Amino acid sequence: MSAVVEQSIERLVERFNQKFGREGEQLLAFFAPGRINLIGEYTDFTGGLVFPCGITQGTTLLIRRTHNKQYRFASTNFDLMAQLEQAEINQTYGDNWINYPLGVLDQFTRNGVELDGFDCLYSGNVPNGAGLSSSASIEVVTAFALNTLMGTHLSLLDQVKISQAAENDFVGMKCGIMDQFAVAFAQTDHAMMLNCHSLEHRQVPLKLDTYSIVVSNTNQRRELNESAYNDRVSECERALTLLKPVLNITYLAQLTPEALDQHQSLFSNDPVALKRARHVCEENARVRAAVPALESGDMAEFGRLMNASHDSLRDLFEVSSEPLNQLVNLAREQTSVLGSRLTGAGFGGCTVSIVPNADVEKFQQVVGKAYTAATGLTADFYAMQPGDGVKQLSIETSA
Repeated sequence: MSAVVEQSIERLVERFNQKFGREGEQLLAFFAPGRINLIGEYTDFTGGLVFPCGITQGTTLLIRRTHNKQYRFASTNFDLMAQLEQAEINQTYGDNWINYPLGVLDQFTRNGVELDGFDCLYSGNVPNGAGLSSSASIEVVTAFALNTLMGTHLSLLDQVKISQAAENDFVGMKCGIMDQFAVAFAQTDHAMMLNCHSLEHRQVPLKLDTYSIVVSNTNQRRELNESAYNDRVSECERALTLLKPVLNITYLAQLTPEALDQHQSLFSNDPVALKRARHVCEENARVRAAVPALESGDMAEFGRLMNASHDSLRDLFEVSSEPLNQLVNLAREQTSVLGSRLTGAGFGGCTVSIVPNADVEKFQQVVGKAYTAATGLTADFYAMQPGDGVKQLSIETSA
């Protein structure tokens, strides 16, 4: 563990003891990253292909088992602190971040685990609401920590499924499994080719060499994100319902562009579902093409596929926004940028661009200035490195 991380943990231990005191068992620390999806967007809940990587930013959790049937949650990122009784941990707590760990606790109790009290301090450096999976980071680090503290011996995949169920059933977001899976299984200097139906995956080295992954945050509020996301899930379900009687498919990602062309007349009364289905099948084809391009070092082709992905998300899936489009267009105007697209659920949040190392600072200055002039918003920029998945951190046993 680096000296910077050690210093950060020491400061968090001080904060933890100030908030909760020192009563209870040994204090433990855990970390789960956020994630970037490089290509393959809005395909996960249709059983499709995605290509995410973990990032070095994420969520650190300090947790102590107390055995007192009290559940206390605090964060260095938000003022809200909650203290809940045993009977309260199976219901949502307003509309805030605490529901993410509560959803995980709820899943553990549903699976017969008798929880007996915890103090939890979360600290994240993933921008909240930016589309970098801060929620999945919180869920997975909570599941991993509870599995360790309670000795439940769940596999990492089972922890991923618990985390996804927390988001689906407790929080109410009908997300696929990509975010939680990427957060758990990420590897440093790799991206992951994941089949969201079979969960088959393989780690692919990211041979960026002279390029950087630059994430640009629109800092646009995403008030419609949850309802619009769930609408897209329903629209894809409508497309599958229309196609199943004539095609031998059980989930939408089995659809090919050629098959959709042959049967698009089925959508005469539902043109919206047709657009959603076309994005899904063509996006899966782009992922299939992107992985060998990246493996062979053909960064120009990878960038072209990223551009095509954004255009489809903008025009066919309709999940982009004017600030997102502005950031993408401004990035593409920089001649050295290979590709740029929205990443995450859209409706605001972030873009991801492939930028030469030598041009990163210029990119931030030029794009940032033009973006503010066009939108009145101020973008934040992050040069990202692929990082490890969820893990336990070491802290002084005397804490």
